[in-house]
Amino acid sequence: MARVKKEKTETEEKAKKVSKKAKKETESALEIEANSDEILDSVKSKKTKTSDRSVLIKELKEKAKKLASQIEGGVISEDIKEELEKKRETLVPLEDYVKTGIHLGTRVITPDMKKFVYRRRADSIGVLNTALIDEQIKKSIDIVSKYSPEEIVLVCKREAGWKPAHLFSEATGIRVFTKKYPAGMMTNIQLESFYEPELIIICDPWIDKNAVEDAVKTNKKRLILCDTNNFTKNADFVIPCNNKGSKSLGLIFYLIAKGYLEKRKIQNPLPSMDRFTEDSDL
Repeated sequence: MARVKKEKTETEEKAKKVSKKAKKETESALEIEANSDEILDSVKSKKTKTSDRSVLIKELKEKAKKLASQIEGGVISEDIKEELEKKRETLVPLEDYVKTGIHLGTRVITPDMKKFVYRRRADSIGVLNTALIDEQIKKSIDIVSKYSPEEIVLVCKREAGWKPAHLFSEATGIRVFTKKYPAGMMTNIQLESFYEPELIIICDPWIDKNAVEDAVKTNKKRLILCDTNNFTKNADFVIPCNNKGSKSLGLIFYLIAKGYLEKRKIQNPLPSMDRFTEDSDL
């Protein structure tokens, strides 16, 4: 009897579970039916968005093709043309830069100068980027032109630069120190040679290190010519170049002098570029 009662109880519990499940499924079905319109609208909306995006992508592709064909056909605005021409213009033809060896560095390339180096030759000589040389010389002319001749000093201990440095001085009126820089010139007021410029142009930060140190101590602006083997930490502005060759230094001094006279509207005579770059004694 007890066994029959137990089986009856289990059967009733199973029936309740089945009934509960059926009720739940029925409710879900009714809910889906009630919301069927909303679901259909959502699906339609998604399809519409997808369709709109496809149309947009198609339109953008067509515009891109049209623009590409205009560029290929040479349809460029005058403003863009003018800007491109400015970028192509160099202070002198590329051949003149190459002829003077201004782009030829050394086998040593410091981390400071790596950004100016275009490549290494087969003999490991670092080749400087002539476009960057030209760009930096243009900027240096703007910097130098902010100062009067009395506020600038050019220091060049390397013999290869003596002649063009003096030609530079004659043309611009800027004071030049070659052969030997008087130590303490900018820091020791007791010296007869005491002189306090605002801008120092330095041909080599290593050979002319005394001038660099004085300029750092007195907090004067420093425009430094740097080869691939130089460090630039004490430079306010760098001209990347071959700072060891007479032709290279001559071309740089000529270009800065020419730009300086033009910007300052100084009428002094300027020797020719050939005179600055020729290999002859002072």
